[in-house]
Amino acid sequence: MDEETVQSAMNIILHAGDARVACKEAMEALAQFDIEGARAKMETAHTEITEAHRVQTDAIQGEARGEGKGYSLLFTHAQDTLMTINSEINITKQLIGVFDAYEKRLAALEEKLG
Repeated sequence: MDEETVQSAMNIILHAGDARVACKEAMEALAQFDIEGARAKMETAHTEITEAHRVQTDAIQGEARGEGKGYSLLFTHAQDTLMTINSEINITKQLIGVFDAYEKRLAALEEKLG
């Protein structure tokens, strides 16, 4: 495996891992009903997962141009990590929407009872 493939794989893992940390922090904020804090953490998660995806896309485009380096277990692991964390981000986004809807509904009920 060449140095460039190793560097790309490690960059994907690094950025995806940072996205996972931000996503976890968003879930923790959400558990405290801090919806805006959760959204702020998800902005970080989005930035990091986007960078990881960019590195993957660059590698795929290079291979499409004939610059393929062959199979790499490390790069495959990096792609798996990227997609797993991307799924976690999608689930967290959905949960933020659910929590937000409940908060708005509760606020409306409280106002009526008020």
